[in-house]
Amino acid sequence: MPLYEYACQKCGQIIEVRQRFDAAPPQHCEACGGGLQKLISRTAFTLKGGGWYDQGYCSASGSKPAACPAPAAGSCGG
Repeated sequence: MPLYEYACQKCGQIIEVRQRFDAAPPQHCEACGGGLQKLISRTAFTLKGGGWYDQGYCSASGSKPAACPAPAAGSCGG
């Protein structure tokens, strides 16, 4: 379940709420009754185990991966 952060607009308290994506957000601060505003927080992730990062991108030899082939004509590779 996602973890959301809300800040009280009255007292400034920040709360964390674990809730389903489709659940209604909390409306009022439990401490003072002020309105809550959803915050956008930084996220983090960790690459563990094998895969592209371990096997090709971050090699111990210090060599860089081969260049990507040129996209085919008419592609929208962005």
